[in-house]
Amino acid sequence: MPATSISRRRFLATAAAIPAALRPRPARGATAVKIGTAVLGDYSMAGPVIVARERGLFAREGLAAEFVPFRGGPDLLKAVMAGEILVGITGSTDILVFREAGSPIKAIATHTEGNHFTLNVAPDVHTVAELKGKAIGVTRVGATTWIFARMLAKREGWDPDTDVQVVGLGGLDAQLAALARKETAAYVWGDGGAVTELQGKSKVLLRFDAVTGKWISQIQYASEDAIKTQADLIRRAMRAMFTALKLMRENPREAAEICSRTLGWPPEAVLGAHKISGPLLPVDGRIDVTALAVMQGTLLEYGVIKKKLPLEEHFTREFTPVKI
Repeated sequence: MPATSISRRRFLATAAAIPAALRPRPARGATAVKIGTAVLGDYSMAGPVIVARERGLFAREGLAAEFVPFRGGPDLLKAVMAGEILVGITGSTDILVFREAGSPIKAIATHTEGNHFTLNVAPDVHTVAELKGKAIGVTRVGATTWIFARMLAKREGWDPDTDVQVVGLGGLDAQLAALARKETAAYVWGDGGAVTELQGKSKVLLRFDAVTGKWISQIQYASEDAIKTQADLIRRAMRAMFTALKLMRENPREAAEICSRTLGWPPEAVLGAHKISGPLLPVDGRIDVTALAVMQGTLLEYGVIKKKLPLEEHFTREFTPVKI
């Protein structure tokens, strides 16, 4: 197997080992907390937690932090709501969707600014124009990736139902298989597209903030109960992660070496992901309400949410700007 090849078996084995491998030995007097991410295979999402833990930044805050990656936003939500996860990190549209469904959670900080999702194309595709009349893979119909593909078609002046075919395929393995069989010519993904680009299976053609404009890619959030009863622990966890974000911005190669082991990616792939997401890593976590309004309007337009709840219900300013 080439050194840069990452097999499904290896990835799943790595992911399966994560919870046990990342369970810390509590230092004397340290408070045990769990930080969860919606997925593992996203550098800007998981990286700050990995770096904060491996560099002892949680410990510096008196926390024995366990990193728990999940298989998606809904699974993470359940754990946050059950009080098992103190801070959850997920795609920011989740806060709009979950709040509409009645979940008492609030965003506490921006985790990735802008829009770090990428359009990943077959190696023989060179321009967006070449995708007209072809199929674009997304995770599922109605997902954020589906919205982005349709927004791309709209930007190009195409009918998203006739000029392109937007196909819900699921995970990365399915996306790559369809691309290899030429059933699709592109797929929408996060900064993990850097891994498959390094492997020569696809290439990153654009970052989706070129399509969506104002956007927030990822957020940190907590349950309303935790915000009321565990505010100090939340602040300490956030300080550790924002100190890690500073390290990632200033020393991307060091961060790549740290993240590589847990993500199961070669350091070169992590650096590729940093080129995509690095410019979007936040300094102090302040939430751009204008961007949140754009996102809400987009989800309403595409029927993902049905009600326009007041924006202030979705977040708290209690923890930002984060001071490190």
